[in-house]
Amino acid sequence: MDPMVAYLNALIYLTLAALISAGVVAAGSLFGPKRPRKAKLEAYESGLAPAGFVRRLPAHFYAVGMLFLIFDVEVAFLWPYAVNAGKLGLAGFWAVTGFTVVVMLGFLYEWLKGVMRWD
Repeated sequence: MDPMVAYLNALIYLTLAALISAGVVAAGSLFGPKRPRKAKLEAYESGLAPAGFVRRLPAHFYAVGMLFLIFDVEVAFLWPYAVNAGKLGLAGFWAVTGFTVVVMLGFLYEWLKGVMRWD
């Protein structure tokens, strides 16, 4: 198979996915219910009315969430390698090692910046 055909197939697939997604969002906004009432516009807090001042979470909560996503994505990328490790050989091993080193350097950077401290 010609590599350009593979890229063209991927481009067609991504374009079609984007058009369908945009169409679904547009259809929902055009044909969806539009009855904003006071109860619908209030903030939702465990089924109860919000009580008192609402404070924002500190930035390290978001940083830890991003750290979780980074390692979650790392596992998603490592799964195909783990399944095909024997077929990929030494080149695949070094590619995954490099990927893991880059992710660990990011983790070390966050650790040294103090994202993991909860005081």
